[in-house]
Amino acid sequence: MTPRKSIALVTGASSGIGKATAERLALAGYKVYGSSRRGGQLGPSSFEMLALDVTQDASVAAAVNTLLQREGRIDLLVNNAGFGVAPAGAEESSIEQARAIFETNFFGIVRMTRAVLPQMRQQGSGRILNIGSVLGLLPMPYGALYSATKHAVEGYSESLDHELRTRGIRVSVIEPAFTRTAFDANLMEPDAMLDEYRGNRAGMNQLMVNALAKGDDPAVVAEVVLRAASATRPKLRYTAGSLAGRLSVLRRFAPAALVDAGIRKDFQLDAPTVASR
Repeated sequence: MTPRKSIALVTGASSGIGKATAERLALAGYKVYGSSRRGGQLGPSSFEMLALDVTQDASVAAAVNTLLQREGRIDLLVNNAGFGVAPAGAEESSIEQARAIFETNFFGIVRMTRAVLPQMRQQGSGRILNIGSVLGLLPMPYGALYSATKHAVEGYSESLDHELRTRGIRVSVIEPAFTRTAFDANLMEPDAMLDEYRGNRAGMNQLMVNALAKGDDPAVVAEVVLRAASATRPKLRYTAGSLAGRLSVLRRFAPAALVDAGIRKDFQLDAPTVASR
């Protein structure tokens, strides 16, 4: 008899970390369904794409029901869908924009989790991996909303893991640092820009471009996802890449004043900014 393949669903799988993760899981023997808002295959692929908008209850339900009708079970959910706001002061995004980023980056994870848990509880097994960020442990000045969503993912995941362990389900957070993806091409522009932050925005944009160019390949994150998915005794948190590992250790063990000073230095927060005109 042919062993049953584990069934995985990866959100935001059309590019970047999501695509690399779906491909790596398929190579490891999972039967993988990826998802994006548009759905559909862009060409030959090792996994099938489903149309799924994590901000819409009906879309989430339809995609998960389609998968379950075909496979009868789901063993692994990788919550990867998300986006950021271009570097800006926290007050330069409206309440509506703040809601929009939480709708995808946090409530999208909540929707997906609620959709798969009834089946996982019935099976008595399952694994949920949430793609977080080291920005869930550290602040990102001029990226407050994105950082806030990743902090929320950390708290939600840790609480959920405690709730579900005795039901055979485990939850982990994958924490990358900067990764070479098209993340910066899909940033939402702040909708309430102020002249006072013009110089800061320009400086932070350049810092982000440079950091992403030097970041880890998405395959690095995909390997960590596979390790977390297949671990016999999974951990709550997995850093992905050497920088993420160093920053996690720094946050947990370094004196708070040292961390604070390092953040201000790295982000050049005390340097003179371009005067507004």
